[in-house]
Amino acid sequence: MDQRIETGGLSTRERIVDTAVRMTSEVGWSQVTMAKLADAVGVSRQTVYNELGTKPGLAEAMILRELDRFLGVVQLAFDAHPDDIVDAIREASRRVLDLAHGNPLLHAVVSATHGADTELLPLLTTHAQSLLVAAKDVIRERIAPYAVPLGPDRLDAAIDMVVRVVLSHVMQPSAPAGATADDIAWIAARVLR
Repeated sequence: MDQRIETGGLSTRERIVDTAVRMTSEVGWSQVTMAKLADAVGVSRQTVYNELGTKPGLAEAMILRELDRFLGVVQLAFDAHPDDIVDAIREASRRVLDLAHGNPLLHAVVSATHGADTELLPLLTTHAQSLLVAAKDVIRERIAPYAVPLGPDRLDAAIDMVVRVVLSHVMQPSAPAGATADDIAWIAARVLR
């Protein structure tokens, strides 16, 4: 039988990353070792190293996988509102905040920033700049088809503002996702219309 069928269609790398996320949320990043991970996945430790390299490589793979999930919901939101940029921003913000609410890796990272597992903090801080750049690039690309009455510099500032506000609420929510998304859309409307 095909190995991918036996494992739910996931590649070995995907299974390793999924298991690492689960282990990180359950026992903390400092307790995740390549040997424990290999045992949990049912592969050799060498297979884990071959697929992901070192533990920092594993951390990067986990972060990039989650970033892809978040950017995927942003893409869907913009696809759903091709004629209204503010509605697209509202929908994208709500979807990101909803996804963040139940995200075990994000919860593990946030708890690290509050003292629970200080070894996990570098996951967030080391990659923060590249994550921000990637998010802004996706938004910039998705906004391009809309008629926005701003020059490139002002548009970049507006994109930066929206992305940073959403990320701030991802890290420390202050209201339900829908209400926060409405607030972000209200601010975006004042700038973009």
